[in-house]
Amino acid sequence: MATGLFRRGLSRLPPGPASNLIRARLHASEAQAQAQQVESNAQSTSTMKIFSIYRWNPDNPSKPTLQNYEINLKECGPMVLDALIKIKNEIDPSLTFRRSCREGICGSCAMNIDGCNGLACLTKIPGGDASSITPLPHMFVIKDLVVDMTNFYNQYKSIEPWLKRKNPPETPGKEILQSKEDRKKLDGMYECILCACCSTSCPSYWWNPESYLGPAALLHAHRWIADSRDEYTKERLEAINDEFKLYRCHTILNCARACPKGLNPGKQIQRIKHLQLVG
Repeated sequence: MATGLFRRGLSRLPPGPASNLIRARLHASEAQAQAQQVESNAQSTSTMKIFSIYRWNPDNPSKPTLQNYEINLKECGPMVLDALIKIKNEIDPSLTFRRSCREGICGSCAMNIDGCNGLACLTKIPGGDASSITPLPHMFVIKDLVVDMTNFYNQYKSIEPWLKRKNPPETPGKEILQSKEDRKKLDGMYECILCACCSTSCPSYWWNPESYLGPAALLHAHRWIADSRDEYTKERLEAINDEFKLYRCHTILNCARACPKGLNPGKQIQRIKHLQLVG
């Protein structure tokens, strides 16, 4: 209404430079307002995103489905985990997934996002109108995005991931010292958080999950083989010198691409194979 009154008042002004300047400024302000409105509408449309999430409930054992949820990204944090928490809190409380630290330390929120394994807390929400979220591939599903990690942890336990000594420390009750050079050899291995992103991206692990130890367990095996304080190197090498436990690795290196911590399990497996040859 105010704009209409202003226009009628402007029409009564006598022609001249002043009135022309006022008219030009009025047209410019209206054009700017229209452009801002168009931009606002476009942004409100582009901030809506659909997440297709894998759903399966053991209490209702029908076929798994992909259920769509649409959320406004302006009202959500930047990570996939933020989107999942928003969906669970505001849309569907029955959605089930693991989470804990939100900082890429615990490995709980490992899942497959748009076809790639990763941690939901470290993965930014992908661009585009839609994204799919499914459990880690080739794992038994407990419910929705939660998979059964029993076999994975049993394989980790089988490589005895602890320091083993045949002789007591030189000074009783004191720690076993290690040089800086020997400590550096453990870089690229000790950082593993056992999220299973690497193992569940490996085709050899898909085909032989009960017999092939997988990238994560073998990386930890080499972590203790390479530790200068451990005195069971020979026994550790003999324990995994098996056609299936170790040699199912064909150096495809999906594990290195999938690792959210930037580690290279395939490289450590190759080092184990080299030690088997020279040892």
